[in-house]
Amino acid sequence: MTDALPPSTLLPAAGAGARDPRPGLAGLVEADVAALLAELGEPPYRARQVADAAWGSGAADWDDVTTLARPLRAALAARVRFSTLVETTVREADGGATEKALHRLADGVLIESVLMRYPGRPGRRERATLCLSSQAGCAVGCPFCATGELGFGRDLEVAEIVDQARHARRRLAAAGQHLTNVVFMGMGEPLLNLEAVLEAAAVLSDPARFALGARHITISTSGVVPGIERLTGLRPQWTLAISLHAGRDALRDLLVPLNRRWPVADVVAAARAYARETGRRVSYEYVMIEGINDTPAEADAVARLLRGSGAHVNCIPMNPVAHTPWRASSPERIEAFAARLRGAGIGVTVRRNRGQEVGAACGQLAAELAGEPSAPAVARRRERLVTASAAALRGERSSEPPPPGLGRRRAAPPADPSAPGRGSRGRAPARAVARRSR
Repeated sequence: MTDALPPSTLLPAAGAGARDPRPGLAGLVEADVAALLAELGEPPYRARQVADAAWGSGAADWDDVTTLARPLRAALAARVRFSTLVETTVREADGGATEKALHRLADGVLIESVLMRYPGRPGRRERATLCLSSQAGCAVGCPFCATGELGFGRDLEVAEIVDQARHARRRLAAAGQHLTNVVFMGMGEPLLNLEAVLEAAAVLSDPARFALGARHITISTSGVVPGIERLTGLRPQWTLAISLHAGRDALRDLLVPLNRRWPVADVVAAARAYARETGRRVSYEYVMIEGINDTPAEADAVARLLRGSGAHVNCIPMNPVAHTPWRASSPERIEAFAARLRGAGIGVTVRRNRGQEVGAACGQLAAELAGEPSAPAVARRRERLVTASAAALRGERSSEPPPPGLGRRRAAPPADPSAPGRGSRGRAPARAVARRSR
């Protein structure tokens, strides 16, 4: 189901700024940097100095790289962007434990990432998890998700993805903390920007670059089966997360519109194959919507799909998103749903919401900047959702086509198993206080 809500300032529009032709440093391999430095007449050891500045220092731009002479910094700046994030505004929530960063890119497009800090407790160390974006906007159009209302803008480059993590690492380092986990669960559908996401995950898990253990990286998808199959062929150690939200096709057609292209049984079958090939447990994200997908019948449908897979379900209360008639399930309904899954032998965790007050919670990214549609447009959308919900709950499949753009990329054939992400550190191609951040 789609609705003509107005375009957002987050997405490219007619007259938007031009893309910067200079590559981002985070998207280059050391050989690229070495070749550039040789072209500039510099000795080979300069490549290591640049790598140290990119991955092991607190530098935010070339001016901060004081290990290099000023003329060389200027020459490099003319050829390569130290960071692709032109400007970032950070807002805090949850007493500072959650931070939403709004990043402006060179062509004026805005994307968001969310940094969540978790204090240590007995048996578990302190953690800091970054939820980053892989696209501006999203083509999937889930009706409970603010990003889905935007539509698709453009894919992010490798460096634009990785630079979100570099920015978060600098902020944490300034506070004496460390980034421990990265999840591709921000704006966009990661497996519709597959090549860039694979390469970005490779950079993040490369010991010579970002050096985050592969098992500390999660790639999420709403069910792009060819992308899951591509991941399976690579046999990485990254965690796969599936945005499930319903166990029956009729309801999932509504909640996750690409289900009309890849039905839920095919998605789960692909995820089971991933788990078999990699030995990694698959997690399923399940946004809980009162009276829609939190019923005993839906819990039983999910249990039938996942029984015997060793998978784990994360139940997440729906966060407030404008322009929908739905609300989050009550704690009692969530616990009853979770208990029913546990009774069927499915592992379950009930998540608490983070970052709601600054629009940083699951499904809320870009909500504040999406522009406010007219009251009649909102009323029509809500009415259509009510009608579609009733039909889905009666078991009627959607007659609407899948969202446009899902077939614009063909998944490449599986690569050599020794390639991206192989092994635990493998390589691969609240208070709303706004402030500027480096």
